[in-house]
Amino acid sequence: MEKENKKEHILKKGDLEKRLQSCLKETQEYLSGWQRDRADFLNYKREEEERMKAIIGLGNEELLLKLLPVLDSFERAEEEIPREIKKGSFLEGILQIEMQLKMILEKEGIREIESKGKKFNPNFHEIVGEIKVSEEQPGTVIEEVQKGYTLSEKVIRPAKVKIAK
Repeated sequence: MEKENKKEHILKKGDLEKRLQSCLKETQEYLSGWQRDRADFLNYKREEEERMKAIIGLGNEELLLKLLPVLDSFERAEEEIPREIKKGSFLEGILQIEMQLKMILEKEGIREIESKGKKFNPNFHEIVGEIKVSEEQPGTVIEEVQKGYTLSEKVIRPAKVKIAK
């Protein structure tokens, strides 16, 4: 009877080694699968964060675009103020509001497109007219009808300009 138990034990030992190898292989497969899934999840999480930032950025861009006409109105009004009343405290308060608006927009990444005297660039300018002048090279921006702006290096409103013919 003792011989039979030894034989069973030997058979079991061989089976155990096979089983152990099988378990080790299976464990490695599970570990590899888990690592792939974790990497996929981290990539998904990063992509979702970027997508949310983009959505928030679009919302901000829309709001900032709505504020630009207000800034335009301030600037047009300032150009029309007679010199004799430019020193009044009421007017200084209104001009201070304009400065605050400009500072907020700048803080949010809005930058004015420099146009006057520059060569026309279709990426930043929209032509609304041509002026015949002899002292400027053709294609040079002569007049800025409406300011253009960028938001984080992306043009959100091109400058409307008149160029030399």
